[in-house]
Amino acid sequence: MALDDILLEAEEKMEKTEHVVVNEFAGVRTGKASAGLVENILVESYGSHMRIREMAGITTPEPRTLAIQPWDVSQVTAIEKAIQKANLGLTPSIQGKIIRIFFPELSQERRMEFVKIIKKKAEDGRVAVRHVRRDAMDLLKKHAHDSGVTEDEEKQAEKDLQKLTDNYIAKIDQHVAHKEKEIMTV
Repeated sequence: MALDDILLEAEEKMEKTEHVVVNEFAGVRTGKASAGLVENILVESYGSHMRIREMAGITTPEPRTLAIQPWDVSQVTAIEKAIQKANLGLTPSIQGKIIRIFFPELSQERRMEFVKIIKKKAEDGRVAVRHVRRDAMDLLKKHAHDSGVTEDEEKQAEKDLQKLTDNYIAKIDQHVAHKEKEIMTV
């Protein structure tokens, strides 16, 4: 495995980590209704578990309302129970064939709790990026030792890896700042 391949693989893993963090942020409530809050909730259906997005259409007819319309009407109560179990602080109500979730105005205290949650998720993402760096660093050293790569090439690869790491940590920090602003906007 060449030094470039090690760096490329590390970058791919860091990019995936960034995507995971962004997806987790989508599940943190802001003052507005968002399909991201409920789409990944698992529902027990027909003896297996399925995500809500796989079994229903999710729309936001109004800024503070989420409408979930199951493709199979018999699954309405199963979806409602799954949302209640998810402990999001939301109360779904069944209206005919549709489940509606109304989003109350967030208090300042609740907004601060959500900011803490996203900061924790972001820190987990940063730690994951650093783990990728550490693993790649170990691979670089092992590869350099085994294949006779020059010391300069090894040092340059380590610098490039550090730049990658700093870049992805900065991206996560940007996502945090954006999400925090979104949560704190009244």
